[in-house]
Amino acid sequence: MLKLVRQALTAAVLIALAVRLRRRARLSRAEPPPSVPAPVRRARGAGTVLSWLVIAVVVALTLGFALMGTSVQRGAPALVRAVTEQQEPFPVHTGNATPVEPPADPVATGEPTPAASAAQAPNCAPRRRPIDPRRVAPDVKRAVDGQWRRIERWLRRNAPRTYRTLGGPVRARTIAVAESQMGVDFPDALRASLLRHNGARGAGVLGFRPGARQQLTVRGIRDAWREMCARRPAGTWDGLLIPFLSYTASDGVTAYATEYATVSSADGTVSGATSRRLRSSYTLLRTVADALERGGTIDGRRPVVTRGHLRWKPAR
Repeated sequence: MLKLVRQALTAAVLIALAVRLRRRARLSRAEPPPSVPAPVRRARGAGTVLSWLVIAVVVALTLGFALMGTSVQRGAPALVRAVTEQQEPFPVHTGNATPVEPPADPVATGEPTPAASAAQAPNCAPRRRPIDPRRVAPDVKRAVDGQWRRIERWLRRNAPRTYRTLGGPVRARTIAVAESQMGVDFPDALRASLLRHNGARGAGVLGFRPGARQQLTVRGIRDAWREMCARRPAGTWDGLLIPFLSYTASDGVTAYATEYATVSSADGTVSGATSRRLRSSYTLLRTVADALERGGTIDGRRPVVTRGHLRWKPAR
């Protein structure tokens, strides 16, 4: 800044000296007296004024550029500092400085948070994973569809109202989204079953389980999984289990809680639907189809149709 001002003043002084020397040189020449002195004097006065105006303009321009450069130089660090502050994370303090506490949770409730429940129940804190609507193995799809056709055929003929409670097919991507959110892989037999019937209104064909309430949709499976992860303490629920059928647990006298029959994402086995553990969802469907077609029983209950509805009654 000072350097530019100094240069401007130096230029102004040099111009002034040049003008002065030029006037003296004119006065020293032997020129004939002007015929019209007044205009000449006015011209000389005008030339002097013009010279000083040029000097003033030079000085003003020089000072203006100097001030502009200074303001830009002052503004640039502020701009850089503002951008940097927006990109920097929370500051990390060391030494004796007081650490900055992270922002508090804006919603505080008495219910367990997902983080707290994940600390209680194993495999309930899945990492983010890509959505992969992978293909079901063709042989598994054929086998599962075959058992569903047996069940559908019997229901259409004998229990049409129960047949109409079966859900429609679901897209493979919908299942993949639930898998991504839960952090588990649905076994192929379960996926093939959901691709044909996305749950049902009521227990329907799976109503032989005492207290059975509803065959879950993909969304219901995800919500029930989250519920169990949040509700169950450590050691009583495993996030690798996939609930697919809800039922009301009872001590024989009083109903007290909603529980779920599950499919293991580790080995595909089915627990809680019957009194024994089944190898897969396909095995469960085949067991149901056999009982419907042959009049058999499942856990001491047989299929009975009342006004178009399938009911599972205790066998006599």
